[in-house]
Amino acid sequence: MRKIKLVTLIFVVLIVTVFVAGCSSATKTEPQAPSESTASDESQAPSESPSIDDSQTPSESPATADYTDGTYEGSSDAGISPGLKVSVIVKEGKIIEVDILEHDETQGIGTKAIEEIPALIIGAQSTGVDGIAGASMTSEAIKEAVNNALSE
Repeated sequence: MRKIKLVTLIFVVLIVTVFVAGCSSATKTEPQAPSESTASDESQAPSESPSIDDSQTPSESPATADYTDGTYEGSSDAGISPGLKVSVIVKEGKIIEVDILEHDETQGIGTKAIEEIPALIIGAQSTGVDGIAGASMTSEAIKEAVNNALSE
């Protein structure tokens, strides 16, 4: 009887060890030391003149050149519902306002992007900003509509 308990105990310890080893991460990542000219730093924090990133999706605008002053309107059908419309105001060559004029996005989900993306675009002076988690289609639609407006 004692041998069965010992074998069972060894078996349980072995199973737990394999389980813990299998669930642990194979590689550990060290935090990157800050540097003045790394591409990852530029993608994490908006700056006054972000660099061009070849991995951007077509709805992102890498150009941050001065825009022509005026009020522009654009639309996109890339969201959950078609017909998202925006108004973009440019003053002194900078985007100063992005308003969502029309949308039929899901309340509480897509509306998170509608509330947050315009401020991100203004801060970055570009549509090359990260989308909102859970509202990626609406985020892309807003960025596409702003790009369409600015390309008038």
